[in-house]
Amino acid sequence: MKVRAFVDGQRVSGHRHRAGKSRAGLLLGAAVLLVESPSNTTTAQAQSALPPVTVEAPAQRPKPARASESPQRRTQAAARQRSRNAATPAAPTISERAAAAAAAQQAAKLGYRAMPSSTTLRSGASPLDTSQAVNVVPEQVLKDQLPRNIDDALINVSGITQTNTLAGSQDAVIRRGFGDNRDGSIMRNGMPVVQGRSFNPAVESVEVLKGPASLLYGIMDPGGIVNTISKRPELYQHGSVTLLGSAFSASKTGADGLLDVTGPIGDQGLAYRFIGYGVSEDYWRNFGRHREMLVAPSLAWYGQDTTVQLNYEHREFIYPFDRGTAFNPVTKAPLAVPSTRRLDEPFNNTWGTSDLMQASIEHRFNQDWKLYAGYSYNTETFSANQLRISTLNFTTGVETRSNDGTQGSLSNASYGTSYISGSFWLGNMRNEVVFGGDGQYRTIYRDNLIRQATPAINVYNPVYGLVGPGTTVSNSDSAQTDKLGQWSLFFQDTLHLTERFALVGGVRYMDYDQIAGRGKPFVTNTNVSQDKVLPLGGAILKLTEEVSLYASYTESLKPNSTIAPIGIVIDSNVAPEEGVSYETGVKFDLNKRISGTLALYDLDKKNVQTTKTNSAGVVELHTVGRARSRGVELDVTGRLTDSWALIGSYGYTDARVTASEDVTLLGKKLQNVALNTASLYLVYDFGTALPGQLRLGGGARYVGDRPGDAINSFFLPSYVVADIFATYETKYQNTPVIYQLNVKNLFDTVYYPSAVNNLNVAIGDARRVSLSATVKF
Repeated sequence: MKVRAFVDGQRVSGHRHRAGKSRAGLLLGAAVLLVESPSNTTTAQAQSALPPVTVEAPAQRPKPARASESPQRRTQAAARQRSRNAATPAAPTISERAAAAAAAQQAAKLGYRAMPSSTTLRSGASPLDTSQAVNVVPEQVLKDQLPRNIDDALINVSGITQTNTLAGSQDAVIRRGFGDNRDGSIMRNGMPVVQGRSFNPAVESVEVLKGPASLLYGIMDPGGIVNTISKRPELYQHGSVTLLGSAFSASKTGADGLLDVTGPIGDQGLAYRFIGYGVSEDYWRNFGRHREMLVAPSLAWYGQDTTVQLNYEHREFIYPFDRGTAFNPVTKAPLAVPSTRRLDEPFNNTWGTSDLMQASIEHRFNQDWKLYAGYSYNTETFSANQLRISTLNFTTGVETRSNDGTQGSLSNASYGTSYISGSFWLGNMRNEVVFGGDGQYRTIYRDNLIRQATPAINVYNPVYGLVGPGTTVSNSDSAQTDKLGQWSLFFQDTLHLTERFALVGGVRYMDYDQIAGRGKPFVTNTNVSQDKVLPLGGAILKLTEEVSLYASYTESLKPNSTIAPIGIVIDSNVAPEEGVSYETGVKFDLNKRISGTLALYDLDKKNVQTTKTNSAGVVELHTVGRARSRGVELDVTGRLTDSWALIGSYGYTDARVTASEDVTLLGKKLQNVALNTASLYLVYDFGTALPGQLRLGGGARYVGDRPGDAINSFFLPSYVVADIFATYETKYQNTPVIYQLNVKNLFDTVYYPSAVNNLNVAIGDARRVSLSATVKF
């Protein structure tokens, strides 16, 4: 007879088995029991939820031979028993089951199908059972497109544009009209990071939770959060080595190297992973070089009911600090020089190190309830030479510059969260609840700010190298400090009134403090201590098992603050920015092949900071500003046929100022927000038609024109950028080898993704060709 053996707390051979108001703490959170949906299994979770294995039932013990039996009979019986024992197949090992699970997932990955990580929604609920839009850029899309930063990865998501990247040194993502660099919206595994660039080869996929996410994440701009998901240790031994060569032009070349190896440690569910990465390449403009090193070890233990994750990343980097080009305020056209010509000096660079440490534990009490607890510490130190344009005569080409810089910048964030999620029945209605808490302490500090005059230069005939980095410290600008602490409790309930209809309700209580200012001696310009209750509401109607309608009401909160003197101190009398969003839409997941969301939203943010100069000539800050964003978004990803896969998006974002004491801003469109964005990437898989596996893909993204400043004095032109790639997997002496060709910006389009003002306009990368070889082992 045969019985079914299961892991993850199921029956094995017929028996059930088990495996073994205080602000001082970053987290005392209440915590959580979670319902885990099999359809939401992530790569790491798949290792702890392995497929069922069929094994033989134990053979019955033979009866003792009677004394009357002959020795020959006893010998024959013993031989038959040995034969039966030899025929019983050995049960697959944990590693064998993990390898089988990974093989089963591979087809879905090639088809661009992916489900959100449980860390994004704080639960294991299917997207069809949630009342907010969540967009996923799957692992295979990242492998195919080879994005170099978070901006590259998010070209696949609707309604997203770039904003001030601080000369290419910071992630700066606008979502639904709102966002900035260092706005707290970038996460790793559901926990905030403060390092300037959050995307690297240790990231497996990227997810965006659209709209106000303060119920789950606290202080936040109302556009949403971006959650990067780490690659996790796996329970079967495998690895790869990748070497990549790249070129922007014949003289601008570079090389990357990547090692990724993972496997079990022993046979008790412990696994490791090690990722090592290095890059050295020329910058595509007339001078500059990008160098980076990453070391990322991690450990995981996948028990019967418990999963423990530990991961660490150390980065060292240097890259150009490039503020781009300038736009003529009269003609509204870019400066008439080659796009490769920089307006600063070769010493304009950013260099530093970052460290990220995270730990999490997930414990399943039973089939209905689960506990999650996580802690993250992230720190980054950097310095930068920031020679920048002060004025520019577009007729003569004479440019005055300020020889600025930053010495000893330090950012860190310490964050902890714990929550319980699960389900229970109240009468005939099922409740899916999440209850927990979190705490965070974040510091952004810049020690010495360099401010130094420097000779002018002519941009039409520049002579570089006549000046060196600035050394004059401005004490009044130095010691720039922004400290934020918060702790919160949150609760959310999805009440299933029927099998098809559910209501969602939630609330967060948040207490926060913020101090900001600058100067040596230090001058406080922000000193806030407040608390706030934020609600959430929604409804879900499942038309079928594959299509659902949803609607939601969400709120967000972000304290007003400033490090610069403004005539007054922002304190608890100054209202924080508050966002309110109404959203409705339809979600679909057709035949477990292609999924997507069509969303309509109306988002309003009030108490936006505006300034006004009074009759005495003193600049005063006011928080009567108001901004509104309305739009439509469509995101689709998955497999069209057995050979065709796609990921595509369209976003319509109408974002503008609706109230301001500064009349020059009233009615103006929000800076760097495009009215229309779109993207479409297609991949064709030749399958077994060729000796190896050939995949060809490509696509394009469109970004409409955007205001380059707050008063809409000039606009960045719309652009279309196309990319293509090809991969071919074959074997060399039974060793799998993958060759991959990527061409980014195929037609070498000159485009401008964002602007700070007309003298600081970013330029998108020129055409880049890369060829890589990956050896799997």
